[in-house]
Amino acid sequence: MTKQIFINLAVKDVERSMNLYTKMGFTVNPQFSDESGKCMVWSDSIFVMILSHEKFKGFTNKPIADTKSSIAGLFSLSVESVDRVNEIVDNAISAGGIEPTEMKDYGFMQQRTVEDFDGHTWEVFYMDMSKFPPQEK
Repeated sequence: MTKQIFINLAVKDVERSMNLYTKMGFTVNPQFSDESGKCMVWSDSIFVMILSHEKFKGFTNKPIADTKSSIAGLFSLSVESVDRVNEIVDNAISAGGIEPTEMKDYGFMQQRTVEDFDGHTWEVFYMDMSKFPPQEK
């Protein structure tokens, strides 16, 4: 079996969040979706489960973090070009997401950050390893 990752996120409005993630380039897997949660597919091995608070609480005994005021994790998505970075983040912003910082350019990597309605933070980046600085010996 191929190894897969499922990131589970608590969201206040499943439909609104689904629309934002769809604009970012995710697709919905209806087999694992209902009105209380949507399985958002990034690739054959990467999935984001956006779950209502009620459904999310069924998986844990801990309180749900307020990710609008505290960071609980940074989720990073690599893409094939800087143009794709810009397209994804611009689409997320047009769907209501916010960009909390300006693009970062590390020479070999360009990165933009977008937050969804619940404050979950996504870093979308393009990396060109041919531009990675040589390691000193």
